[in-house]
Amino acid sequence: MKTTETPAPLPAESGAGVTKVDVPPAVPSPGRKREGGVLNVFSHGILVIWAVMVVLPLVWAVMTSFKDDSSIFGSPWSLPDTLHFDNWARAWTDANMSDYFLNTVLVVGGSLVGTLVLGSMAAYVLARFDFPGNRFVYYLFVGGMSFPIMLALVPLFYVVNNMGLLNTIHGLILVYIAYSLPFTVFFLTAFFRTLPTSVAEAAFVDGASHSRTFFQIMLPMAKPGLISVGIFNFLGQWNQYMLPTVLNTDPDKKVLTQGLVQLAASQGYKGDWSGLFAGLVMAMLPVLAAYIVFQRQVVQGLTAGALK
Repeated sequence: MKTTETPAPLPAESGAGVTKVDVPPAVPSPGRKREGGVLNVFSHGILVIWAVMVVLPLVWAVMTSFKDDSSIFGSPWSLPDTLHFDNWARAWTDANMSDYFLNTVLVVGGSLVGTLVLGSMAAYVLARFDFPGNRFVYYLFVGGMSFPIMLALVPLFYVVNNMGLLNTIHGLILVYIAYSLPFTVFFLTAFFRTLPTSVAEAAFVDGASHSRTFFQIMLPMAKPGLISVGIFNFLGQWNQYMLPTVLNTDPDKKVLTQGLVQLAASQGYKGDWSGLFAGLVMAMLPVLAAYIVFQRQVVQGLTAGALK
C-alpha cells in the first residue's frame, strides 16, 4: 500500500494562524521636527542668557573684592594684579563684620530650627487629620503669605516692645519664625499629603503614639521637603533687612545686612569700596554654599509631589 506523507506545517512566527505584519516606523513630519528644533534653540538661548545675567555679577563681585580702590575704578573688568587679602581682614575686623556675622548665625539658626519644627507639626496635622476648621486654619496660613510685611511693621514694633523683646536676639528669632511659618506650612502640607498613609497606620497598629509616629517615622520620610523649605527660609531670613532695621537698633546686636548698610554709609565721601565688596562676598558665600551642598535634596523635594 502506498502511503502519502503530509508535510509538517511551518512554525508560525507570532502564534498559530497569525501572520506577522511588519509595520514601518513612524517618521516625524519635517515641519514638527523643525518646530521642535527652533523651540529647543530658543529655550536654551534664554537659559544661557539668564545664567550669564546671574553668574556674571557674582564673579565680578568676587573678583572686585581682591582689588584695591584704584583698580576698581581704573580697570573694573580686569583681573586683579595681586590678591589683596587685606580687604577681607579689614572688613572682618575694622567694620565689625565678625560680630554681625555671629549675630546673623544665631538669629537665622534659631529661627530656622523653630520654623521647621513648628511648621512641620502644623502641616502634618492639617494634612493627615480631619477636624472642624481644618480648611479654615489652612487658608489662614495661606492668607498670611499674601499679607504685606510693610503694613505690619508699626503694630509689630509695638507688640514686640510691649513684650520686652525689642533689640534682643530671641525677639528677632520669634519674629522671623512668625514671618516664615505661612510659607512653611503651605509647602509642607502639600508634601505630607504625598506620603503613604500605610506606614503611619502600621505604626499605630504596633502601638506607636501620634508624637512617636510623627518624629520617628513621618518626619524622616519628609526629609527632602524639609531641606527644600529650609533652604528657601534660609535665603529669606539671611537676606532679611526690613525686620531687623525696625526691631533691632542696638549696635551690638545688628545682623549682617545692617552691617553692610552701615559699612557703605559710614565711609562718607571716601568710600572703602574694596572692603565693602569683601563684606558683600562674605554675606553671599554661606547662602551659595548651602545651596550647592543641598542642591540635589532641593530638587527632590520640589519634584516629590509630582513623582508620587
